[in-house]
Amino acid sequence: MQVFGLIGNPVGHSLSPPMHEAAYDHCGIDARYVTFEPAPEDIGTAVEGADALGITGLNVTIPFKQDVLEHVEPDELAARIGAVNTIAFTDETPRGYNTDAAGVRRSFTHHDVALADRDAVVVGAGGAGRAAAFALADAEASVHVANRTAERATELADDVPGATGGGLGTLDQVRDADVLVNATSVGMESDDTPVPRKYLHDDLAVLDAVYSPIETRLLRDAAAAGATTIDGAWMLLFQGVEAFERWTGRDAPVEAMNDALRSHLE
Repeated sequence: MQVFGLIGNPVGHSLSPPMHEAAYDHCGIDARYVTFEPAPEDIGTAVEGADALGITGLNVTIPFKQDVLEHVEPDELAARIGAVNTIAFTDETPRGYNTDAAGVRRSFTHHDVALADRDAVVVGAGGAGRAAAFALADAEASVHVANRTAERATELADDVPGATGGGLGTLDQVRDADVLVNATSVGMESDDTPVPRKYLHDDLAVLDAVYSPIETRLLRDAAAAGATTIDGAWMLLFQGVEAFERWTGRDAPVEAMNDALRSHLE
């Protein structure tokens, strides 16, 4: 039996176990997906222990996505983003990847939204914002980062080829944008939106990384404006799909994983 899992603190809320186990069942893979919750100071020992125990792969979530960098060999994208959310124990040295970026890109692709030569606005300069900004730039979109703290937005923009950054006062750029990503937690625990409704329009595609609730105020406002809307469960799904494919070398059963994920969100 192969063992995969998630390492974070806390992890009790995670929807990754049912999503990945649905994939194993669908593909006839003898595997289980379990969660691990080490103390923050023990992350290095935890990665070494997983390797020693023969665990095949781990997803990584808060607060360890940056901490694990020094314990794995990150690929080029993960190194640029500065965060790892997937580890594969297939080589002598654990390999680190960032599949959050693929989650963003594949979410837009699944909804037939082209990114090349488009103008994109990313709200938020944290981990999700970094992944989104690099994903969009690598897909040849022009990226602007808007963040509550303007300095963090400009620091991220300096790392992303061709990007610009500024405070929330620059959100008016959404009026002329083709793509919008909310990479903040605004809308998760309250019926708030990070982007004023007046900036939304019918030529816009909006991805909200928040998946609980599925229909955030931002997405309701975007739908009312005629925009294409993509809920956060798609990003969660496709980062998991990318991880599954890296671990197994097989095409992921996207429909089975999506059904399992959404059954736990309803």
